[in-house]
Amino acid sequence: MKITASKLNQFLLFKLPSAFICGVRVKAINETECVVSVKHRWINQNPFNSMYFAVQAMAAELSTGALVMYQIQKSDRKISMLVANNKGNFTKKATGRITFVCKDGHLIAEAIQKTIANGEGQTFWMKSIGTDEKGIQVSEMDFEWSVRVK
Repeated sequence: MKITASKLNQFLLFKLPSAFICGVRVKAINETECVVSVKHRWINQNPFNSMYFAVQAMAAELSTGALVMYQIQKSDRKISMLVANNKGNFTKKATGRITFVCKDGHLIAEAIQKTIANGEGQTFWMKSIGTDEKGIQVSEMDFEWSVRVK
């Protein structure tokens, strides 16, 4: 199965229903970049009338994790993946449609090559930037991913 935006959205429905219900959707994916979008709605708001931080974290993590899945599939090997660490910075209230973009796909191939070559787990950090409809950054999330040959 080739990884596409629509197949990842089906994956959300069945494997990550809370993200699907909150409106998290993959808009585009390729080898180096993934775009994920979520709209501020009643179901994903906080008491301050903006998007709850955890919803932003789900969308940001998906933008990085989908790229990891894409590269693992491309390697044609059985490789496990896991978030080892994360950090976030929230700079503005998240209202309206928030788009998270990760452009760190190039980091994954090297880690996968290393884990295949030596059998040891590899870790790497990936960044996802969340912007509102005006292009203003609302949050920045970093995820440390770990990959290892099964």
